[in-house]
Amino acid sequence: MTVYDQARELEEQLPAFLKQTYKTGYEVIVVDESSTDETPDILKLLKNEYPHLYSTFLPKPNRSIVRRKQAFNVGIKAAKSEWLIITKLSGYPLAEDVLQAISEVTADNQLTLGYHLRKGIRLQPFYSVDDVRKHIIRAERRLNKIREYKRGNYIWGQYDFIIVRKEHAYELLNLFEQSIPSSSLFGIRLSILWKNLIRRPSTTLLVSE
Repeated sequence: MTVYDQARELEEQLPAFLKQTYKTGYEVIVVDESSTDETPDILKLLKNEYPHLYSTFLPKPNRSIVRRKQAFNVGIKAAKSEWLIITKLSGYPLAEDVLQAISEVTADNQLTLGYHLRKGIRLQPFYSVDDVRKHIIRAERRLNKIREYKRGNYIWGQYDFIIVRKEHAYELLNLFEQSIPSSSLFGIRLSILWKNLIRRPSTTLLVSE
């Protein structure tokens, strides 16, 4: 995940990522986009408590989507695991067994999009980066500022996190920050709506008790 001036949110929300009960072990990588608040101090304190937390940074803050792509690129390079979850701090898990549950239902797919629901998570599998292209381009297109979507907006393809094999992560990242004409964007939106609402592809629901 990437952060910028989010010291309070890190202190409150990052432990939810760090307390997952995952039997094979995992790491959490945070890329700090040169925050000007207490973010580096909070990360340092949390790393003392959670050895599987790793943090790095980018110099010269710039709040553009291009910057966000660069930050994810740094995080992908730092990752040691075969599988990656690209997420944001606000999408913290609501239970300690979420990571284990996700891993048990996504191993057969190259890539999965995750949507937070009120009482769980919807997982939408894809078999290649090309299959998920429209979803990524629509959500990660070049914007004047980064938009925060409402949780669980599955119908329009507004996902909350991406699960991807590391070998495909750079190909996925190439779909970020693209400039899209309004006419093409409208077509992409309709295509995603048709697929998710009318064709109803196979998805998995993980429900929290």
